[in-house]
Amino acid sequence: MTPIAENTAASPRVMLVDDEPFQLKLLTRQLALLGVDQPCACEQAAEALERMAAGEVFDLILCDLQMPGMDGVEFIRHLAGMGWSGSLVLVSGEDTRILATAERLAQAHALRVLGALHKPVSTDQLRLALAASTSAPRPEPHRAAIAYSAQELAEGIAAGQLFNVYQPKVDLATGRVVGVECLVRWQHPRDGVVFPDRFIGLAEDHGLIDALTRAVLAGPQGALQQARAWQDAGLPLQVAVNVSMDNLTSLSFPGFVIDEAQRVGVPPSRLVLEVTETRLMTDPLATLDILTRLRLKRVALAIDDFGTGHSSLSQLRDIPFDELKIDRSFVHGARGNEAQRAIVNASLAMGRQLNMRTVAEGVENEDDWFFLRGAGCDLAQGYFIARPMPPAQLLSWLAEWEARRGGLMA
Repeated sequence: MTPIAENTAASPRVMLVDDEPFQLKLLTRQLALLGVDQPCACEQAAEALERMAAGEVFDLILCDLQMPGMDGVEFIRHLAGMGWSGSLVLVSGEDTRILATAERLAQAHALRVLGALHKPVSTDQLRLALAASTSAPRPEPHRAAIAYSAQELAEGIAAGQLFNVYQPKVDLATGRVVGVECLVRWQHPRDGVVFPDRFIGLAEDHGLIDALTRAVLAGPQGALQQARAWQDAGLPLQVAVNVSMDNLTSLSFPGFVIDEAQRVGVPPSRLVLEVTETRLMTDPLATLDILTRLRLKRVALAIDDFGTGHSSLSQLRDIPFDELKIDRSFVHGARGNEAQRAIVNASLAMGRQLNMRTVAEGVENEDDWFFLRGAGCDLAQGYFIARPMPPAQLLSWLAEWEARRGGLMA
């Protein structure tokens, strides 16, 4: 086996943190075979932090989770607090789900996490970790988000600064493009394009969400106008628009939606309203009234990001949804993750039993695509298929997709 030190400019400085002396000796011996001499071995996390505080620099830390005194999760928190910029590998004999959760926690702290390895660790796994430690990009440090005022947003809506982009939704059985999801952006005059996570909550908190939704849905460049343009071009695509629970308190909302669809000349059945339950219902009776009337008018309803927020089984029982969207946090990587795979399969089975169309968000690679096809999911969207795009780009993308889809139907 070729020592990794021969393939790099210098052997990385490695620290091992594990309360089991045998594990430290084993890892030290494995690292020596890979060209890493005399890694720093610490039986306690506190000792590791003391050495780093004293000025010792490490490129890579391999850390156990279950340790007396300071455990691995506390150690992760301290590494993040000191702004450590090296690479981290978690090594543990704990349950795989605990290990995966700790990995996500470290990533959320903006640490450079190369992976989580279950004991006993093989020499090949260590070699890959060492190689990755020299090439993995450093995560972007967390930056405080720019805060916008309600007045600034209101002025932006009134000035027509909101615009829509569209992400295709594809039938997994045929590869045919059947619809798009409309996603709003704010073209801020100072800060450029602002994404919705920065202003939707602001709109909900300050009574602007109705104005925002109406601009997205029925503005001069809104989703209904775009649906009509595609319809005239021979593309009868179903267009999905996100609505807030705060939109579903006004009993006039169904009438507005239907009147606008008729005005533009788009059948209500071409519209999907995606309800994201980031907030609890403030008036459940009005919400049930509004959603039932929309379904009676043949507007499709989707429960978005199912399994997150406040979405629950009671919503599937009580509200006439006809589409279930599985959140990206469960979809991407489900083929190789037992817990995610179980959640996706259970959601798909529930959707079938309730006669609901199922949509997987966050399809990022071929593994996701083929797993979902095999699992019987109906529709998919995600970066593997296409990123959100301006409407003018859709026709050229469709030609590219037609060239790709044949190889994905095997």
